Amino acid sequence: MRMTPLRAGLAAASFAVFAGLGLAVAGQTVGAPGAIQAAIKNFSFQAPTITVPVGGSVTWTNHDGEPHTVTGIDGSFRSEALDEDDTYTFRFTKPGVYQYICTIHPKMRGTVIVK
Repeated sequence: MRMTPLRAGLAAASFAVFAGLGLAVAGQTVGAPGAIQAAIKNFSFQAPTITVPVGGSVTWTNHDGEPHTVTGIDGSFRSEALDEDDTYTFRFTKPGVYQYICTIHPKMRGTVIVK
């Protein structure tokens, strides 16, 4: 199917509406450009792989009744223990692949890809 100017405009408008509403996609929410909301729930990172642009940020919110941390395996970022409904935000300024864990529950793992 050929992308006409009308279709391109509708596609861009649809994306802007969905991003503006912050609709959830696979455990993460798109808000401001480059800002991702990621849920911690049921003792797991609900979006185990997150992709953000350089300069983008991820905000994790703990929805469990137990504390969790968000800690880069390489030591580049580390949250305090997050109680229920607490958040932690980190801005990624360099491209790369960042693996992270919950230091309280080390089987909880995730990855942020920064492009």
